[in-house]
Amino acid sequence: MGSWPDDFASLKEGIGCAMCNDGRPDDNGFGLRVFAGAYSEAYLQREGFHRGYVVVIHRANRHVTELMDLPADESQAYWQEVLRVARAVTDFYDPLKINLMVLGNALPHLHTHVVRRFEGDADAGGPPVFEIEGPRTEAELRLDADALRKQLAID
Repeated sequence: MGSWPDDFASLKEGIGCAMCNDGRPDDNGFGLRVFAGAYSEAYLQREGFHRGYVVVIHRANRHVTELMDLPADESQAYWQEVLRVARAVTDFYDPLKINLMVLGNALPHLHTHVVRRFEGDADAGGPPVFEIEGPRTEAELRLDADALRKQLAID
């Protein structure tokens, strides 16, 4: 059985939030930025789930934990940017299905996991299992990131 991080209440308030504190880097250590919008940034991840795994992070001038904490217009704008990224992932990787997951259980900063699903998924028919697939090679990551950036520029 898991447990909430000891500093979860502080993190919910934005105190020590890594997603707020890291600024807007092109490489956040976990992945490469492929999209920078008015309300979000998207990072193609080095590892996790499957190739093409992207995390879209809410970026505004304040810390936000939950989607419902946003005013309606900002919520809609954030979600439109998430959908734009999901379309680019779909167009480039041609998955069987896309899962969009808004969790924040470990780091309570609004972000959405864009997870591509495919025909031989070990967990097909259910939610994706958080098993970390090994890191991508830097060359593969950079090629995919460039392709997603081009796809997002078309939209």
